Amino acid sequence: MIGYGFMGAAHSVGWRQAPRMFDLPRAVEMTVVVGRNADAVASAAEKWGWAESATDWRDVIARDDIDIVDIVTPGDSHAEIAIAALEAGKHVLCEKPLANTVTEAEAMAEAAERARARGIRSMVGFTYRRVPAVTLLRDMIAEGAIGTVQQVRAAYRQDWLVDPDMPLAWRLQKEHAGSGALGDIGAHIIDMTQFVTGLGVESVTGTLETIVKQRPLQAAGSGLSGSAGEGFGEVTVDDAAIFTGRLSNGALASFEATRFATGRKNALTIEVSGDRGALAFDLEDLNSLRFYDRTAPDGRQGFTRILVTEPQHPYVSAWWPAGHMLGYEHGFSHQVVDLVGAIDAGTDPHPSFDEGLRVQRVLDAVERSSSADAVWTGVASPVPAS
Repeated sequence: MIGYGFMGAAHSVGWRQAPRMFDLPRAVEMTVVVGRNADAVASAAEKWGWAESATDWRDVIARDDIDIVDIVTPGDSHAEIAIAALEAGKHVLCEKPLANTVTEAEAMAEAAERARARGIRSMVGFTYRRVPAVTLLRDMIAEGAIGTVQQVRAAYRQDWLVDPDMPLAWRLQKEHAGSGALGDIGAHIIDMTQFVTGLGVESVTGTLETIVKQRPLQAAGSGLSGSAGEGFGEVTVDDAAIFTGRLSNGALASFEATRFATGRKNALTIEVSGDRGALAFDLEDLNSLRFYDRTAPDGRQGFTRILVTEPQHPYVSAWWPAGHMLGYEHGFSHQVVDLVGAIDAGTDPHPSFDEGLRVQRVLDAVERSSSADAVWTGVASPVPAS
């Protein structure tokens, strides 16, 4: 695993737990975690259960005992590491968004296609797909539970940047993050919309806004927190993104991604409306799904809460008895299950780098629309949603 911040902790939990709770077709060994600071990465290795640590990712991907490279670094290094790892014959898991630019994402998708011909697999870490309720939502739409999709409302709202004294972390610098709320959390709702509906976003109209334009320089930080040092620096990414998309069947989708929604800690919501019913999910109530059935008798219609903890629900049978809740971290174990299973079966895991590229093109279209006074903007070179 290359990187050891917030996502490094989450991925480590996934790698450690999946082989213990699921019957994986191959054994998994947490061999080495890589970071630039030797002392800090050594501490992370000991804390999270990695056998060793290292400071040079190039040396690590050249090792014969490494089969999978998991990339959890900031977006500005994704392309270089992923392409090198694929060319070295390693399977690759890369955190979202796939890259910082469409050009980088295209190069990664091309490298993945070349590697695929040699049996090398790659996957993007859109982990919320693997929340059981989200997978069930996708399955129910595919089965026709809500009929034809007519409208989607998706939002991802956080408030960790409301305080103007929050220091200037890497996520607020375009050269490292690529974009702000748009790429960091907006990528999730774009991918989730395409995943659950099976429809691609084909055009967008949107607006980006940077609410606090300067912040204290960061002295130290980890994850979404940090301490301020002396001086100020410019925020070069968006704080909030609001946009509308046209789906491939003609339906409209509304999207909101913001890190300034006061009181909202990690509120990812999606509601899909069809001509026969509707489905709604809220990450802050992640064990539940709301289903409205328009075909029910008059007087019996209304949103019904489905508690997604039964053994027949996606992924759930490996965990606890019905009603014993799962949490945020479990999706990372499910990610490992799907990746290792695909590698063993010789099939392509999802979401693929092509799917990551598709999301990158939507992000790029939103940025282009915002720069042109929110004009409707086509998503370039569309790739069919999988």
